[in-house]
Amino acid sequence: MASLPGIVLFIIGLLISVAIHELGHLIPAKIFRVPVPRYFVGFGPTLWSTQRNGTEWGIKAFPLGGFVSIAGMLAPAKPGVKTHDKHGQLTIAEQARRESAAELRPGEEHRAFWRLPARKKFVVMFGGPFTNAALAFILLGVVVLGPGLVQLTNQISAVSQCVNNADSCSVEQQSPALGVFEAGDTILIWDGIAVENWADIQRAIADSEPVPTDVVIIRDGVEQTVTVTPVLTERPVITDAGQVQTDEQGNPVTEMRPYVGISPAMERERGSLGDVPVFTWQMMSGTAGVIAKLPVHLWNTVADLVTGQERDATSIVGIIGIADMAGSITATQATDYDLVDRFADLLILLAALNTSLFIFNMLPLLPLDGGHLAGATIEGVRRHVARWRGQPDPGAFDTARLLPLSNAVIIFFIGMTLLLVIADILNPVV
Repeated sequence: MASLPGIVLFIIGLLISVAIHELGHLIPAKIFRVPVPRYFVGFGPTLWSTQRNGTEWGIKAFPLGGFVSIAGMLAPAKPGVKTHDKHGQLTIAEQARRESAAELRPGEEHRAFWRLPARKKFVVMFGGPFTNAALAFILLGVVVLGPGLVQLTNQISAVSQCVNNADSCSVEQQSPALGVFEAGDTILIWDGIAVENWADIQRAIADSEPVPTDVVIIRDGVEQTVTVTPVLTERPVITDAGQVQTDEQGNPVTEMRPYVGISPAMERERGSLGDVPVFTWQMMSGTAGVIAKLPVHLWNTVADLVTGQERDATSIVGIIGIADMAGSITATQATDYDLVDRFADLLILLAALNTSLFIFNMLPLLPLDGGHLAGATIEGVRRHVARWRGQPDPGAFDTARLLPLSNAVIIFFIGMTLLLVIADILNPVV
C-alpha cells in the first residue's frame, strides 16, 4: 500500500491538469461572449453539478479527462453542400451541425463560436494546450529552482565487472575499469582534458583510443593518477535528449564505441531561472520525438504483448503505467531517497504528463485542439487572400465535413488507450 499515496497524488494532479486545460478553452470563450453550456471534469455518470453564469459546472465519475461544451462550434452548411445521403437521411456532418446549433438558446445565434474571427477561434482553441505547456514550465521551474534536478556527476558510483554488464565473465571480457577505479573516485582529468561532470567524461571516453590512458582522480582525499585502457564494443546510440536512438522498426541503433565500465554518481543541483526554458524545451522535444514514432512504439508494444517479451524501458505507457510510476516513487524504500526527492520526482512526472498533453493536443487532427487550430488557420488565410484579391468573403471553414476523419481518429485513440491499459497491466515496463 506504500504506492497508494503516489497514485492518489498523480490522479489529483491529472484532474487539476485537465481542469486547467478546459479552463484554458472556457475563459477566452466567455471573454468573447460565446455560450459555454457545460464544463465537466471526468467522464461517465455525473457525481455533482451546479449552474452558474449560464454554464453547468460538474464532476463525473471516472477521472480520465474532462470536457467543455462551446456552443455553435460548427457553421451551417453552405448552399450546395450535401446534407442528406441517397436514402434521404441526414449526413454525419449535417447531424453534427444541427446538434451544434441546438446548443444555442433562442437569441444566442449571433454568439455562436463559428461566427468568431479566425484569430479569436485560434485563441479559444489554443488556450487549452497553452495551459498544459505553462503548467509543465511552472512545475519544472519549481523543481529546478527548488530542490534541483538530478545531475550525473564526475564521481564514480559503481564499476562494472564485465564488458557486457553480466555478473560474471571470462578474463577477456572483464571491464577495463575493474581494478583501476573504485566507487567514490572523483575524476578530474581524462587524458589531459579537465572534466567537471559526467557529460565531459562521456565525451572524453568517446574521443579516446583503445590505448593506455592516464586519468587523474581523487581517492580518499588524495589526488593520484591511474591508467585505463578502453575497449571498443557495440553500444547504443544516445540522442541529445538522453534517449536511446531507435530505427524505423523501433530497435536500438548501435555503434562501436570506446568502453570503460564506470557509472556516475547522482546529486541534485539547483539551477537558475534561465535553465527552466532549456529543460522545458528538452522535455518537449523528447516527447515530440516519441509521438512522431507513435505507430512504431504501438507496434512494438503489441509484439511484446503477444510474444511475452519484456517491454523496453523506453516503451510508451498509458495512464496505468504512469500511475504505476507515481506509486513507485512513494513506495521505494531506498534510504537515500528522501521526501524532497520523491516530491521533486512527482512534480517532474506531472510536468511530463502536461508536456504530453500539450504536444498530443497540438496534432492537426480533429477532434484534437490542433485540428481546430488548423481549421482556424486555413479560414484566416482564405479570408485574408480573398480580401487581398477583392473577392467575396469565403466564410467560416466547414470543419463538419471532416467528421468522418474525426471519427476514425477517435476510434484510433480509443484502441490505443485500451492497448496501453492492457499492456501496462499484463506486461508492464519494469
